[in-house]
Amino acid sequence: MGKEIPAEKSLNLIRGRLCDPSFIFGPLSASSDSNYSKLKFIVSTSITEGCNNSILLLGPRGSGKAAVLDLVVGDLLEQFPDSVSVIRLNGLLHSDDNCAFKEIARQLCMEHHLLFSKMASFDENSHFIIAMLRECGLAHKTIIFVLDEFDMFAQARILISFNLLIGKQRLLYSLLDAMQSVTSQAVVIGISSRLDADQLLEKRVRSRFSHRKILFLPPSRDELDGLLEHLLSLPADSSFPSGYVSRFNDKIKNITSDRRFKDILKTFFNAHSTVNSFLKFIFCAVSLMNLESGLLSLENFKAALSRMQRQPKLEAVRDCSVLELYLLVCMRRLEVKEQNSYNFISVMKEYKAIHDSFQTSDYYAQNVCIRGFEHLRERQVICYAENRGQSQTGEYRPMKLLISASELHQGMRSHACCPVSHPSQVIGPLISLFLSLGNKTVSQGPVICMFISW
Repeated sequence: MGKEIPAEKSLNLIRGRLCDPSFIFGPLSASSDSNYSKLKFIVSTSITEGCNNSILLLGPRGSGKAAVLDLVVGDLLEQFPDSVSVIRLNGLLHSDDNCAFKEIARQLCMEHHLLFSKMASFDENSHFIIAMLRECGLAHKTIIFVLDEFDMFAQARILISFNLLIGKQRLLYSLLDAMQSVTSQAVVIGISSRLDADQLLEKRVRSRFSHRKILFLPPSRDELDGLLEHLLSLPADSSFPSGYVSRFNDKIKNITSDRRFKDILKTFFNAHSTVNSFLKFIFCAVSLMNLESGLLSLENFKAALSRMQRQPKLEAVRDCSVLELYLLVCMRRLEVKEQNSYNFISVMKEYKAIHDSFQTSDYYAQNVCIRGFEHLRERQVICYAENRGQSQTGEYRPMKLLISASELHQGMRSHACCPVSHPSQVIGPLISLFLSLGNKTVSQGPVICMFISW
């Protein structure tokens, strides 16, 4: 096997960093105001002082709640190897009380090398968990309960057959109530993307909750700059050639100080504001690095931005058939004519007027157009304008477009049926029809003179 070139080595190094939460969030542990430090202080205090605690980690998905918690738990397991036991539940899997109690009992049995009975009843599992909390408390061992998707444990369910509202918080009540005993020693940590997760708790559960919350906010600009330098800079004392390291790091500094790069970041964070999405963006840019030069460039970040900015509406227009594009253009023409309310019948009249005026070769029967109309509605490119009139057939109900004029134009320009060399084959007339709406007038002249240049 040949020697690994510096470019490939640096690429693998940075990719490994981006997939390592301990490296990403490691610098945060030095700050006393970081969420890592706050969470570790609360949990470590509960372990050393033998007290009970409950805390919520709140923030949008991808903000690093689970990653920071895993770092804290990993550090505490190293620091107190014989004094900590971790039980993990997920609200998407264990929101049912019977399932949750059985899963807790199973993990406790695995942790303490006990036999687990799958046939144990709900009451048996409940008594077993309370007994284990008491025994672990007497042995000065803290049980950390991690409840991911905490709001799923707090919500209520409806028994449809009897039209009854049934409480779904027996697990939370049982855990928090057991923690009121002086013999127990436990910490309940809930993770949720709902900022009002604590407001979902019943009164009896809320009275036993500690009401400690840690909020995970989007990173500031200074934090982003520090994170970029931390992730992308190569270490000076490494096996890389010294000249390559200096050139690579200088290139990173030039890119990050460039005004165009700051505009790219601003555009990206207008749509994505979490740490997880930012890491995906950096990973995509690094993966596009030119291995011949071995250096990152501004173009890599531009290409990564275009890949991250998915536009489902444009993709939906690109996948439309020629007939469906005609229907969309007809609806847009009716809107430009200030006809705010229209249905399938009025769209077909506009379609026939286009065919008679421009003598296009594409003309479809009405039953075929209805199927195209329904397909557009299924793809959520168009929808019914109001919920009233559901007794009417679909072709008489008012409709409206769910895409803007610019999105329709861009989708038509990138349509697969319009090759670069022959723009006027199929979609060229459609684009011309669309462009003829610029001054809110419908041109009736020849189409060929208005073809767009590609």
